[in-house]
Amino acid sequence: MLEISEVSVRYGQIEAVKGVTLSVKKNEIVALLGVNGAGKTSTLLAVAGINKINTGNITLEDEKIDGLRPDALVKKGISLVPEGRKIFGKLSVLENLELGGYLRSKNENREKLEEVFEIFPVLKERKGQPGGTLSGGEQQMLAIGRALMSRPSLMLMDEPSLGLSPKMEELVFKVIGEINKRGVTVLLVEQNANLALNIAHRAYVMETGKIKLSGKAGDLLKNEEVRKLYLGES
Repeated sequence: MLEISEVSVRYGQIEAVKGVTLSVKKNEIVALLGVNGAGKTSTLLAVAGINKINTGNITLEDEKIDGLRPDALVKKGISLVPEGRKIFGKLSVLENLELGGYLRSKNENREKLEEVFEIFPVLKERKGQPGGTLSGGEQQMLAIGRALMSRPSLMLMDEPSLGLSPKMEELVFKVIGEINKRGVTVLLVEQNANLALNIAHRAYVMETGKIKLSGKAGDLLKNEEVRKLYLGES
């Protein structure tokens, strides 16, 4: 479905992503792991059209998409749940969700809104409440719901567990699994390797802008290096 081939991303003289190649098959959850500064978010934002790539190419369903604007990529079925959620705090929950469906018709949005409320009942209860008054976990749900409103076939998720309590982390990752079962493919950037590897089908580990390890998630969970560096085991 998604193919990233020999992609590099620069910020001035700094090369944050160095010839990364990875793939995401339809209906998979693929995790991209690594410490801060490894190049995970830079790679994800390149797929979303926010970061320009310097070399390589990105294709979706065999169609070249690098160089397209973010709104054009949304039309092609790519949505982003950004790091830090970035909801509109002064707008209501409903208004935030409606913004996610700005490229869709009213009928499509009405239908999708019911699905989002089915997945996140708390958002329905608080649809008139300003987004900024929600808890951190509820704001993460809102960010995911907003991304779902565009009817994505591929969802890019950047650090969905960031700043959440263990209980809320578990709930959010349960929801990611549910979204995947509903037919949405997921590319997941996450520092919490244990959470990510327990939900993903496959995973890549990045280090200093390059792919260091890759494989089935279950195999990486058993990998000594992964367990030592990312699962805190000695």
